[in-house]
Amino acid sequence: MKKVEEPIEGRWLDVHEIRLISDLRIMHSKVDELFHIIGNLKRRHSETAIHKYADYQVLGEDIERVDEIYLWFLKLKSERERKDKNRRSG
Repeated sequence: MKKVEEPIEGRWLDVHEIRLISDLRIMHSKVDELFHIIGNLKRRHSETAIHKYADYQVLGEDIERVDEIYLWFLKLKSERERKDKNRRSG
């Protein structure tokens, strides 16, 4: 697999890079889909009703998963901000 630091301009992408790009596109789509589903739930139903009708255990698992995803995105955000700061300063 190519090094992450290696520029991609002027060369073909290898299979691993293509898979990564594909996975990222799927992720972007699913994040957008989840964002809209949650927005619809919030707009249409009260939190009280959601708690009343949700499967308690499954809702707890969903919350844990979203927490994990959120922490991962925070890590990516921090790395992105660090790289942006380095680009601007040097």
